[in-house]
Amino acid sequence: MFADRFTHLGGFSEQEFRRSLGECRSFEDVRWAGYWAAFADEQLIRADAALAQLGGPCAARLFTDAVPAALGELLAPAVTLLADRGPVADPAAVQRFCAEHPESADAATALDALIKAMVYEFVAAWPGGSPARLRAYERSHRLCEVLLCALAPAMGVSVEVAHIPVGGGERVRGMLVLPMDAAAPVPAVLVSNGLEGTIAEVLLPLLARRDIGIGMFVMEMPGTYSYTAPLTAAAEGVYSAVLDHLAADPRIDAERLGMMGFSFGAYWSARMAAVDPRLRVAVSNGPLTHRSFGRANAIGMPEIMVSALSATLGATGVADLSRKLSKLSLAQHYRDIDIPLLVINGAHDTLADTRDSIELAAGAPDAHLVLYAGDDHCAMGHAEHWAALSARFLADHLGVRTPAGVAR
Repeated sequence: MFADRFTHLGGFSEQEFRRSLGECRSFEDVRWAGYWAAFADEQLIRADAALAQLGGPCAARLFTDAVPAALGELLAPAVTLLADRGPVADPAAVQRFCAEHPESADAATALDALIKAMVYEFVAAWPGGSPARLRAYERSHRLCEVLLCALAPAMGVSVEVAHIPVGGGERVRGMLVLPMDAAAPVPAVLVSNGLEGTIAEVLLPLLARRDIGIGMFVMEMPGTYSYTAPLTAAAEGVYSAVLDHLAADPRIDAERLGMMGFSFGAYWSARMAAVDPRLRVAVSNGPLTHRSFGRANAIGMPEIMVSALSATLGATGVADLSRKLSKLSLAQHYRDIDIPLLVINGAHDTLADTRDSIELAAGAPDAHLVLYAGDDHCAMGHAEHWAALSARFLADHLGVRTPAGVAR
């Protein structure tokens, strides 16, 4: 499951990535981050060579300067490698593209190398919370912003970096993707990742669904990465503030808002569905809602995940973590979710308790449950299927006609 999320995003060979993972001998902050940053640096060298052939900027400039105006034009011939990669990026896509479009091979190589550098920095940053990891996170986030902003016109969308103040000195750093030149306000979906996920991990796969006529605002969960305060139930106000921001945007139809969450982010999509009347539809993939917060669920959970949970919630120990998690239980709110809710998970979730998905769907009056046999947390092995299913579900309930390219 750990390897899949990165191979799917980066288009890495699973065999090569697992070999590299097996050769990493330390999880200590500097050594872990440095090990994976070296792979990122190799990709940046590869990108530099291709960019030089194109007459473009060196990769180092992408971390320090404003996005070079020419970057998008130089990479645009290969934009499909970013825009259409979907939930599971094909490791052979670049080679195949270069064979079919040899005149754009340098653009493809540069773009692929920059995406892979971004993902390797994400690996270096995982699961956050320590100095070297947070430096890697900032580099990964910067590459994500640069590539998406530079290539937005070629993808036929607008991409905006947003910094939304939410009180207490905190701000939500997110990315808003809207259809370009829409004739009328469009529906929009707030998308949240979970415990140690990034904007890129969610947004890059969603780009393949950019033509369905729905805007997306993608953010990271409070308590992680760029936030300073720990996660509490008060994060409900953070998500509410983001919905305020979206509802106030004249390009967005405030009467057609939805929310989608993954892992711990799925907790928040379910919770906000129960408490915020502005939402018309929600998708929760791999939710932790009640049983996953019990002490028994921590037995067998990898120590690094317990540590990440503790850091996110500001817990001082296992007992304190259990107390903090128990305060987040959603069991009493299931019946309050009166909008269409799609609940997705693997039937054999080893990270969260699958019964949370089942009981959430059973308790919410208008819920639909999809469990994938033999799959694990968030059903990563069936990502292509549930991505199309989620897009269709959101479009149907936000009043958007599903384009022919979206499977029904």
